[in-house]
Amino acid sequence: MLDFKALLFDLDGTLLDTAPDFITAVEKQLQIRGGQLLDGNLVRTSVTHGSVGIIESVYGIKQDNPQFESLKEEFLELYLGNIAEKTQLFDGLKSVLDSCEKHSIPWGIITNKPLKYTQPVLEALSMDQQSATTICPDHVTHPKPDPEGLLLACSEINLAPADCIYVGDHIRDIQAGKSAGMRTLAAGWGYIEENENISEWQADWVLTDSKDLNALLFNES
Repeated sequence: MLDFKALLFDLDGTLLDTAPDFITAVEKQLQIRGGQLLDGNLVRTSVTHGSVGIIESVYGIKQDNPQFESLKEEFLELYLGNIAEKTQLFDGLKSVLDSCEKHSIPWGIITNKPLKYTQPVLEALSMDQQSATTICPDHVTHPKPDPEGLLLACSEINLAPADCIYVGDHIRDIQAGKSAGMRTLAAGWGYIEENENISEWQADWVLTDSKDLNALLFNES
């Protein structure tokens, strides 16, 4: 077992596979507007950039487009309506959380997903009370890649950053973790953009399969 006292996660694309519910919301919006989603992977790889990235990718427009804000707000309302229908833990990560409980190791979440959308997902999956700390942009002045949220999480669980491992599927997660003084793990199973070389992020560990995380951390299958 690795020597650590807390395990912290990014949310979308790292701990939870939320993309299916984002895809459903996009499909509903396109149906309203007489269109059709041709490639679900376009949405999947855009989730890491939030609603802005999804709207930009699906509609091929930038934030300065007059229609952008109305499209984004409509999409987010649709997403809120089906926010946890298909979302689930990535394969093998329930075992990781169970191992954390077994070894009395707290786990938590630091995400750039607003609390308005984070809380109902965690509640629907009965994870809101299990997480020792959940930090959203609402709780900080500077979101990731700034380390503020990670340091706040450490304060809430009363542990030093050096005692924590942070897991994320975007370079900003690794940058935030390193800046905070944590060890970091790049989640190659997440929403990695095409042509992205995650080995260049300089994380302490890189895993491509979520099912391998429990073995790495706890030496358990």
